[in-house]
Amino acid sequence: MAERKIRVLIAKPGLDGHDRGAKVIARALRDAGMEVIYTGLRQTSEMIINAAIQEDVDAVGLSILSGAHMHYFGEVIEGLKARNAADILVFGGGIVPDQDLAKLKELGVSAVFTPGTSTQEVVEFLRNAVTERWAEQV
Repeated sequence: MAERKIRVLIAKPGLDGHDRGAKVIARALRDAGMEVIYTGLRQTSEMIINAAIQEDVDAVGLSILSGAHMHYFGEVIEGLKARNAADILVFGGGIVPDQDLAKLKELGVSAVFTPGTSTQEVVEFLRNAVTERWAEQV
């Protein structure tokens, strides 16, 4: 039986137009053998939620540099719950102040990767977190 590939949606919510980091992560995940869907710039939370469900992803990665991380992470997590898709892991990256990291964990964000994080660290995190969720669902 072929091994199931991890499916990840990478999204840029809001008006932030800087997507280099999101593209670097998307490529690193793809190069690590994951299926990656990149939604592009200026996505609404609803667009991200719909794409995650339609694409049947295992994880959603939000790239936020605008300072609106509390808003967008909250909306996406609540929207996934409302659509019975709370099993989709949500993680993120970008400019997030240290004092907000614990609050994001409380919201249900699995991990936040700030500037300087190696792409290998993100790959390893997703492999471990997603395969752990798969094991729980069996």
